[in-house]
Amino acid sequence: MTKYITWQTKHFVALSLNQLYEMLKLRVDVFVVEQNCHYPDLDSDRALLDRHPQTLHLLGYQGEQLVAYLRILPKGQSYADYVSIGRVVTSPKVRGDGLGHELMAKGVTVCQQYFPKQNIKISAQQHLKYFYQQHGFSQVSAMYLEDDIPHIAMTRKS
Repeated sequence: MTKYITWQTKHFVALSLNQLYEMLKLRVDVFVVEQNCHYPDLDSDRALLDRHPQTLHLLGYQGEQLVAYLRILPKGQSYADYVSIGRVVTSPKVRGDGLGHELMAKGVTVCQQYFPKQNIKISAQQHLKYFYQQHGFSQVSAMYLEDDIPHIAMTRKS
């Protein structure tokens, strides 16, 4: 069972400098260092997605520490006809207690609040297929490589 998490949903301009730093550090710690996947998370294309006026950042705090994060992109940013959830990450310190499921459930709820009746598409690491299926996502593509990691496209109807 997860410890109490405080959730915040913010647009880029509403993030404090500390929140921005914590968010980027968590993403780099997991996606670049832990997964040994060397790519520029702060390149201009990815930074534009972070800064888009409608992009939402969902931050989960345990006390003062950021332990969960995901990014929600409006239709037309990653996919022409879908809202997108991405950069789904939990801190290694809190894994194994269901926080990832809580994060995804909250992310889907935020999508429904801000982008009602819009389908969601994700680019999921292939080994997490069953995790995302538990949140209503279905595989819609064959495996492809993204940053040299096997991924699959998955969608969820509104």
